[in-house]
Amino acid sequence: MSVRGVWQLQKLIVSYCNWGGSSRGIRAFMESHLPAFREKNPQLEVVTELNRGYHPFLKGLYKNKNERVVCVKNMTPEDVLQCASRLRNAQGRKVLKLKTRHVTKHPSVQGTWTTDIEM
Repeated sequence: MSVRGVWQLQKLIVSYCNWGGSSRGIRAFMESHLPAFREKNPQLEVVTELNRGYHPFLKGLYKNKNERVVCVKNMTPEDVLQCASRLRNAQGRKVLKLKTRHVTKHPSVQGTWTTDIEM
């Protein structure tokens, strides 16, 4: 995703094994979908790594120095393409757990509304 017109994902690392069965989907992705993905995203540097004996993964390096790693073990080429697109569309921010169910600038003075009626 772009923030103010600047894509946040700088580099996508595709790591796979040329022998293992869990890398079958990502090897097919590299033959069929990866060239088109590179052409559609010229702002993105796509690097392939051969890691023999390890499960395949996609690693996204973002402009804010964060990185996200997605395991693509035993996935189809279409699923790998979807994971790569999600990494490209993400902003690279860390996921924060919300403390409450709602976020507001002006919290209620009376407290939060609940469905429990106590009499």
